[in-house]
Amino acid sequence: MASLARIRVAVPRRVSLQPFARTIQTAADTTQLHQDASHSEPFTVKLHEDSFRGYRTETPSLDVEVTKENLLKWYRSMTVIRRTEQAADALYKQKLIRGFCHLAIGQEAVSVGLDSATTFDDNIISSYRTHPFVILRGGDIKSLIGELLGRVCGVSKGKGGSMHVFTEAFQGGHGIVGAQVPLGAGLAFAQKYHGKKHATFAMYGDGASNQGQVFESFNMAKLWNLPCIFVCENNKYGMGTSAERSSSNTEYYTRGDLIPGIQVNGMDIIAVHQATKFAKDWVNSDKGPLLVEFVTYRYGGHSMSDPGTTYRTREEIQRIRSTQDPIRGLQRYISEWGLASEEDLKAIDKEAKAEVDAAVEEAKASPFPDEKELWTDIYSAGFEPPAMRGRDREEVFRF
Repeated sequence: MASLARIRVAVPRRVSLQPFARTIQTAADTTQLHQDASHSEPFTVKLHEDSFRGYRTETPSLDVEVTKENLLKWYRSMTVIRRTEQAADALYKQKLIRGFCHLAIGQEAVSVGLDSATTFDDNIISSYRTHPFVILRGGDIKSLIGELLGRVCGVSKGKGGSMHVFTEAFQGGHGIVGAQVPLGAGLAFAQKYHGKKHATFAMYGDGASNQGQVFESFNMAKLWNLPCIFVCENNKYGMGTSAERSSSNTEYYTRGDLIPGIQVNGMDIIAVHQATKFAKDWVNSDKGPLLVEFVTYRYGGHSMSDPGTTYRTREEIQRIRSTQDPIRGLQRYISEWGLASEEDLKAIDKEAKAEVDAAVEEAKASPFPDEKELWTDIYSAGFEPPAMRGRDREEVFRF
């Protein structure tokens, strides 16, 4: 092997004459004012030139129209979500939350930015790092925390836990890696079948990107020209493995073969908002499916059982937190553009903390489900079998 190594070193490397490809930048605060900020009217800002990369398509415009109202709304939503996830972290460590629990601290720009450019008529389906969508799409903090605690006030009646959260406008919340992607393709098929001009966002992570069912879904969506946006939330690491160690092609937005794709700075909420608008317009113009890769970063481990520091350094995590934090980036925009003072933003954070703390106490006061609830919500009403067997032949429940 040593001799082989020497031979490889001796072989001259082929020099590429192609220009270096530009890479996506993931700073959270590089958007610039294109005109004076207004407190009452929409105004235009310009994203960094490397906020997007395209595959078989043009990229979204760098000029984005925003409002003070929306920027403050996004800031409050991101702050509430982070406070909620921090509360879940504390409850898990107190052993009040059991089982699996995957937090999205550091990735708030993706959920809030995606929600900001969609309506409740659009479908969003994802894996298990999905607590933010409960709050954003029809649920509330109490119903989310209640579900994590297994209480009856939970959004899934306390029977789903962290990985199975749903609302009328959020299709879950799925625990099997990658399995939600073909379900998303099916939701898009239903929208097309019924002639509805809405979009389906089928979300998955870089760790799920190598699943066979993901590629099968790509094929069917392109074959049938479905209004499906496949969203890869690339936070750089699977369960405990960097993307480079698990994927031969880490440019996930290029992996759809004939399906065009865009790569997006997932740490800047304005870039996420613009990319989501672009994607929704794409499928609603009957152009078929689209791949969108949001490049982001999770601060914690894969789940609460993962310290998150055995496969990356603490220095790397701290560097991202201190230089690319999505909430801090939006905070800087709001302050530098004169839309709110530092005191105003601190007041929003204080209100968010109080709201989360109150919701936690309310959720903790909610009871656990009765044992009879074990037999409910298995079948749709009217389609139950006469009886169902339990843990052994003697344990039988009759509907």
